[in-house]
Amino acid sequence: MTGADDAQDHAEIDALIAAFYGAFDNRGGRAIPVEALRDMFVPEAIVTRAAGSGTDTMTVDSFIAPRARMLSDGTLTDFHEWETHARTQVLRDIACRHSTYEKRGLYQGAPYDGGGAKLFQLVRTLRGWRIASIAWEDDP
Repeated sequence: MTGADDAQDHAEIDALIAAFYGAFDNRGGRAIPVEALRDMFVPEAIVTRAAGSGTDTMTVDSFIAPRARMLSDGTLTDFHEWETHARTQVLRDIACRHSTYEKRGLYQGAPYDGGGAKLFQLVRTLRGWRIASIAWEDDP
């Protein structure tokens, strides 16, 4: 790979991850872009949440559905997530991104905030970079 190719890959991955975090933003009445969010993943992708009590592994749809519901039914309002730090490594047509993030909003009307870490595994497809898996852990 040339430096230009590497810079383009990083720019495309930056845009994909920014769109991923941006999808969870319902400030100002925004609706979660479910189809656009689903399109960010390869169809067989998995999402795993790590917690002190174990793990919860989901398909793309089982990850999106409850979040879309909470962001649209009033459970979570004025909510958004954003990346605070990232490190990306690209190896040919695969990439890994270590990402920390924060989130803020109102949960059932009460102030809610937090953060955590996400590890994205990405693959280059004919349609561009897509998420193959996410592992994440919220801060305690």
